[in-house]
Amino acid sequence: MSTNQNSNNVQFSSHLYAYRAKIILVSLSLTSLVSFVVACSIGSVSLSFPELLHAVLELAGGGSPGGVNTVLLELRLYRALSAFVTGAALALSGVLMQALLRNPLADPYVLGVSGGAAIGALSAMLVNAAVWIINLAAFGGAIGVTGLLFFLAYRDFIVAGCNEGRAPTLLLSGVIIGSGCMALITLILSVTPDSQLRSMVFWLMGDLSDSGVSYFPWIVLVGVLIVVCIKARSINIAALYSDNASTLGISVGRLRKILFIFAALLTASAVSNAGSIGFVGLIMPHACRLAWGSDHRLLLPASCLAGGSFLMLADTMARTVLSPQQLPVGVITALIGVPLFLLQLHRHRSHE
Repeated sequence: MSTNQNSNNVQFSSHLYAYRAKIILVSLSLTSLVSFVVACSIGSVSLSFPELLHAVLELAGGGSPGGVNTVLLELRLYRALSAFVTGAALALSGVLMQALLRNPLADPYVLGVSGGAAIGALSAMLVNAAVWIINLAAFGGAIGVTGLLFFLAYRDFIVAGCNEGRAPTLLLSGVIIGSGCMALITLILSVTPDSQLRSMVFWLMGDLSDSGVSYFPWIVLVGVLIVVCIKARSINIAALYSDNASTLGISVGRLRKILFIFAALLTASAVSNAGSIGFVGLIMPHACRLAWGSDHRLLLPASCLAGGSFLMLADTMARTVLSPQQLPVGVITALIGVPLFLLQLHRHRSHE
């Protein structure tokens, strides 16, 4: 009888958790939809909801861009979508990096991947390359740093374990490579003509003004999200019981490879799409973890939706605060992220 009661209690708790998770994800999805509508409506020329709906219906029906349609299509719609996929990728990368390093304060840029992307992008800008070449160079630079890190840390961290105290090898390698990348970035900026410096600085601070239609970040985001959600239980076990995870049937080394490669791939796609946008990959996973717990079955999709919504709203502010002048979106995320993170940290410490 006692065994049956325990089984019923476990079943009830599982159903209750699933119901709670559905409510949270539906709420975040609605928040993303509202953020998207706000991003498409607000700008130097505001659109009322009927105008916005009429424009969307025209575009969905294959109408030729003109008037309001042009504003919606070229200046807001694709930019809002780009902001969402970039924010979602950074937030998801942050969750994976925090699980990999078992540190809730890790972020997507902690290993210097963004430095490699910056070197590639700035080098392409220096020779006045086309936008798609700049994006490709940024992605190539990020992947190059990822490969170097994987080579340096493979034996000491990916194959070995945190239980052997070798996690700092990955972090130290990332910090050193990041410092070298910063030196090269400074060198590129010092030899760049003044006419090109503004665009380079905007890219380094995060900028969505030149973002266009790109399917690659969406393919990376959706593909990675599906795989990591399938492995969410294994990530939970590895994050909580890294020392004994192998005895529970988890291939720790293989899981670390997946987390490392996927986190780097998400960061590379986000940085090549919008430049180095800070704090999204740190604040959003941390906020979701404090609000709804550390279960990755919920944390992974929730962070994606929260990160996408946050960056869409931040980019809307970047376009409108000093309209018609536009600010780098990285400035807005930093101005919001610093006090928000300090508040979260203070509340967390006060509850200990």
